[in-house]
Amino acid sequence: MQPHQQDFLELALTHQVLRFGQFTLKSGRISPYFFNLGQISSGAALHRLAGGYAATLQQAGLAFDALFGPAYKGIPLAAAVAMALAEAGQDVPFAYNRKEAKDHGEGGVIVGHPLQGRVLIIDDVISAGTSVRESVEIIRQENAEPAGVVIALDRQERGQGDKSAVQDVEQVMGIPVAAIARLQHLIQFIEASEEFREWLTPISNYRQQYGIRDD
Repeated sequence: MQPHQQDFLELALTHQVLRFGQFTLKSGRISPYFFNLGQISSGAALHRLAGGYAATLQQAGLAFDALFGPAYKGIPLAAAVAMALAEAGQDVPFAYNRKEAKDHGEGGVIVGHPLQGRVLIIDDVISAGTSVRESVEIIRQENAEPAGVVIALDRQERGQGDKSAVQDVEQVMGIPVAAIARLQHLIQFIEASEEFREWLTPISNYRQQYGIRDD
């Protein structure tokens, strides 16, 4: 596990982004953990999270010209990641979309830098892939190219078939997906933690039942 992945998981637990227990997901599955990036609500925490995204981007080696944050959670993420990249010496423009087109002033649905060239999508998770599909459509409508997606956590969990939502985006849409951490990293983290080790068996069993087969 990389240092930025360890730091991200510690951050997630400190701010209750990541919680352990019994949680009913939209799919109806009973999960022993729950992830909600909306719990990040302070400047220091967001700055630290953005550093994790920036480190993931640098490690993934994705080529891009701009960042795009889908409304609503992606908006502060894209702005914060742009700042983190600037701190690291890479000044990248960013943009985000409105849920409804503005009918006065400059109009349109895009706020920020015009979507041009290779545009990287910054989001929290990929569940059903709906947000990614909408973002890709917006980017292509502006005659730009979706360069990939970066998310915080990949649950590495099957959907209705044998593939996860992340695999579906990569294979069906042909877009690379990078994640700060994946379920396998969470399991490694728990294995080394006395405080949370009791959740190792429930999470490992959940992975055995619902996890993708080639992880």
